[in-house]
Amino acid sequence: MTTIDAEQRHEPARSFAIRARLPAVLAGAARRSVAILAFLALWEIFPRLQLVDTTFLPPFSEVASALWQLLRSGSLIEHLAASGSRALAGFLIAILISVPLGLVIGWYERAADILDPLLEIFRNTAPLALLPVFVLILGLGETSKVAMVVYACVWPILLNTVSGVRNVDPLLVKSARTMGLTPIWLFLRVVLPAACPTIFTGIRVSGAYSILVLIAAEMVGAKAGLGYLINYAQFNFQVGDMYAGIVTLAALGLVFNQILVRIERRLTTWQPRAIK
Repeated sequence: MTTIDAEQRHEPARSFAIRARLPAVLAGAARRSVAILAFLALWEIFPRLQLVDTTFLPPFSEVASALWQLLRSGSLIEHLAASGSRALAGFLIAILISVPLGLVIGWYERAADILDPLLEIFRNTAPLALLPVFVLILGLGETSKVAMVVYACVWPILLNTVSGVRNVDPLLVKSARTMGLTPIWLFLRVVLPAACPTIFTGIRVSGAYSILVLIAAEMVGAKAGLGYLINYAQFNFQVGDMYAGIVTLAALGLVFNQILVRIERRLTTWQPRAIK
């Protein structure tokens, strides 16, 4: 039997499985959408009933219309691409810095003793408080904005990585050592997988920080980006465009978080999931 024949034989079974799962998938999507749909309905109804001033909070349908106009003109895609590329660049650089450094600090006590006092000073300094410093040193270009994102994202990933390594079950480490694993393989096969869920908690928190801090940075000296769009629309009293930028920002954060959740599930398949 050829491979093509085997695939054709299994095709009806696959189709049946997909059809059988479809109602459950749709029901789950409906449950997750109820709160959002209710919020949007209230957003539409309250201004229509004059419960809030439409000058400052237009109905959602008007915001959706402004969003569509920005999409048609291409300006929203331009701002979204600018913000997305900056946030992603800073976020990835923060991961490359924080995860290795956190693994070293969490595993070696001497490194922790040396670096902890300095790290405590920097992590308790708000990123936005350093915005003038970044602008002064790096200018108003892309470098200062990406650097702001890196600084904001480093600390949640670093602290969660250190915590994840330090809280690995000692019995796992002892068992691996009795099996003759070298320190490198012990670290790669036991410590890193055990710490992975905690590390990803920090990564997901940093994913939100990367967008929030970037928006504030884009409001100062930027010529493109969602932060610039929101600030420009507010300054020119284009309220619909302002809310359209905010909605786009929320959607970007949601997509970013869902991507990280998917990656986490792929890398921690051994971890038990909650039964729903």
